[in-house]
Amino acid sequence: MSDIPKTHPRYASLMLRERLVEGFNEGLVVPQGLIAHGRGEMFYYLLGERTTKDARVAAKAAAALLLEAKRSVISVNGNVAALCPKAVVELAEVSGARIEVGLFHRSDQRVSKIAAALERHGAKDVLGFLPDAKIPGLDSMRGLCSTEGIFQADVVLVPLEDGDRAEALARMGKRTIAVDLNPLSRTSKAATVTIVDEVTKALPEISRHVEDFRDDPDARKLALSKYDRDENLAQVMASMMRNLDRKG
Repeated sequence: MSDIPKTHPRYASLMLRERLVEGFNEGLVVPQGLIAHGRGEMFYYLLGERTTKDARVAAKAAAALLLEAKRSVISVNGNVAALCPKAVVELAEVSGARIEVGLFHRSDQRVSKIAAALERHGAKDVLGFLPDAKIPGLDSMRGLCSTEGIFQADVVLVPLEDGDRAEALARMGKRTIAVDLNPLSRTSKAATVTIVDEVTKALPEISRHVEDFRDDPDARKLALSKYDRDENLAQVMASMMRNLDRKG
């Protein structure tokens, strides 16, 4: 990685870029993923590059949803594998979720590399290499999935997702958890729970709440009752507008 001093005012952001570039060089990330990350950075800047109270409320609801699930799955694309593979594995371990690789720009080689990156951080039985099912209504490669994974899951975590699959999963009756910095995206509006936060912060936040709520069904119920997706997204957009006025 580049020699970026920790005193740099944008150190954290620049380090995420470095991880993505490294992931690109390793074959995990495609060029389109670099563009998508840049778009997300813009929204994160409008958030003040911080985890908002609205994101924390959503993360609690996400944790509750995972604990209430019968069959949960964390879907991983190249950007997620490059940015936070350890956080994915830790969340899978504490929540009991399976991990499945799901890609729009799919090749067997890329799926294998992403699975290997996750396995280096302790993942076991990563799904997605030999898909044997298809999400109805999706003609792209992203529609391919595993029967024992996404196809039969009742809750799917889709960080850094394309809107078409988030919508298709909702049509299948699945509850979905999105991590998306764009509160206006189709993914954000289609997911059951949307966390508008940077993914490397959101996943550990969910894990912490999973551990807190594991033996407390009343806390899970309260977390879900306090979360309203549309209201939460509206609050996030209001925060962005306030920050934009200050920067102007």
